[in-house]
Amino acid sequence: QVQLVESGGGLVQAGGSLRLSCAASTRIFGNGAMAWFRQAPGKEREFVAAVMWSGGSVIYADSVKGRFTISRDNAKNTVYLQMNSLKPEDTAVYYCAVRLRGWARAADEYDYWGQGTQVTVSS
Repeated sequence: QVQLVESGGGLVQAGGSLRLSCAASTRIFGNGAMAWFRQAPGKEREFVAAVMWSGGSVIYADSVKGRFTISRDNAKNTVYLQMNSLKPEDTAVYYCAVRLRGWARAADEYDYWGQGTQVTVSS
């Protein structure tokens, strides 16, 4: 079992920045990946970004490319999401997830989930 705890959400004005953190209770081995998803009210959960635990390759959704940066700290079993130039349409609950074999864009491909953290961007 992997437990994930997110932090760092909040209220920010458009154009501002936030950094989300997600700490895993155990080390992610091998070909695993950690990812961020988000879900706005009335919408499907959507992929935001993922990082491969071994090697550090990253993947972004087109909607956040150039504004968000995902990174990991292997020693702390933690993944971060630096969000810059935030827009009102970025408002959502942000979830951290772990997939034990590679990464995927589909939420139902992930094995473990955090409880989510609210990000609200005011215009």
